[in-house]
Amino acid sequence: MNQKLNYSLRELAELAGVSKSTASRVISGNGYASPDVRERVLQAADQLRYKPSAVARAMVAKRTYNIGVIVFRDKLPIVSHTLYGRIIDEILMAAEALGYSIFLKTDREMSLRSTDYMLEQRVDGLILISRLQKNVIDYVKKFNIPYLMVNGSTEDPDVVHLVSNDEAGGERAAEHLVASGHRNFFVIAGPGEHRSHSLRLKGFCQRLESLGISSSQGQVTIVKSLDSSFESGHELMEQHFNSFLEAQYSAIFSTNDMLALGAMKVMLDRGMKVPEEAVVMGYDNTELSSMVHPSLTTVSVDAAGIGRDAVSILDRLIRGEENIPRLTEYESRVLVRQSTTREEK
Repeated sequence: MNQKLNYSLRELAELAGVSKSTASRVISGNGYASPDVRERVLQAADQLRYKPSAVARAMVAKRTYNIGVIVFRDKLPIVSHTLYGRIIDEILMAAEALGYSIFLKTDREMSLRSTDYMLEQRVDGLILISRLQKNVIDYVKKFNIPYLMVNGSTEDPDVVHLVSNDEAGGERAAEHLVASGHRNFFVIAGPGEHRSHSLRLKGFCQRLESLGISSSQGQVTIVKSLDSSFESGHELMEQHFNSFLEAQYSAIFSTNDMLALGAMKVMLDRGMKVPEEAVVMGYDNTELSSMVHPSLTTVSVDAAGIGRDAVSILDRLIRGEENIPRLTEYESRVLVRQSTTREEK
């Protein structure tokens, strides 16, 4: 027999000796077919190695089994971002397990073009990652397509969104450092317009205040970075290194690991001993945080859980389930490593 790569439903029906509609019922599992007819069609399908086309499956199921994922982020990195990259990895694995394929787009201009692309692909649902403007949500709503938001913020009560409880994570970071005996803090904060950096800083400072440590009394200095990169942390620490020594700060907290690692590199290059002379703490639990020496104490975000649940919850929305919670928050935990732990002599 001629070994074609793809056979049509008509060719399958001819080989089985049945009508095209009968073959379709057997393959789709919808409708009646006698045991004899069913056996003939399945044997023919096995002989031809027949695979129904994606278009055919979509017509029968009224679904494409495609999910659109859009990352709204105006600066690099995007897919290689230490947090979003891990979330996307988990989305890909969870989608495959449920039989979905993924269309992945980035949108650096916070526009509607990426959304239009996904709608043109007839995706069954959308996962919108990071901060996005209200006009995007309003636009998606017009098409009555299931969607949810990951690690963004919205006041729209209809939006299903999954977020890390970053404010509580910031509080835990403050509690760890204060419990370790520190009272003077140098804070490197990422861009305030980003939800995660803003809430982490807020939680950290509020918890310090509740513990009697105030920036108004010179115990806390906050320097703000325009981005969240290693290079920015390095540059800011270079600029403030002399004042850092003069003020005798004993602890650095950064609102992500990369800023913390950049700052710690300057300290080590300048001959400071970490954690003996000053401790350093980050946030996100990136892979690099455990690879450097000294290893970086950090706050771990449940990126795996967020990614897995994004697909699972979107699948429930696609299937029309009700009573799905509009807000799911993920708790974080402090991972104590060498950069804040002084060895006892």
